[in-house]
Amino acid sequence: MAYVIDKDLCIGCGSCEAECPVGAISVDEDGKYEINPEECIECGACAGVCPVEAPKG
Repeated sequence: MAYVIDKDLCIGCGSCEAECPVGAISVDEDGKYEINPEECIECGACAGVCPVEAPKG
């Protein structure tokens, strides 16, 4: 199952987007990040760099 970003925890730092090897993460209209489940390869790179542990997998 693809990773999902907990938007209540996300601080909008962008570290997850920069780390994603397939470009599956983008910023939404509220400045929070989201993961496209069709593009996510479940590698966990986003979770490894997030300072607030917002990505959940």
